[in-house]
Amino acid sequence: MAMVTIKGKAGQKPLKFKKGALHAQLGVPDGEPIPASKKAAALAGKYGALAKKRAVFAFKGALAKGRKTAVSNR
Repeated sequence: MAMVTIKGKAGQKPLKFKKGALHAQLGVPDGEPIPASKKAAALAGKYGALAKKRAVFAFKGALAKGRKTAVSNR
């Protein structure tokens, strides 16, 4: 898995994460969407604390659909 860095605004720390790590933890092949049931389970913490952190980051945080950082830096 490759490390990805998203630069923030001036004075903010850049965001670093492993691309595809959540897919690997949930057992979903890369390139396929994560099923809603697995997404809900990951957000609830049923796959562990790290998977929950990654799910919140991806679905509700900086990588969430519609965020400026997600759209402009992908």
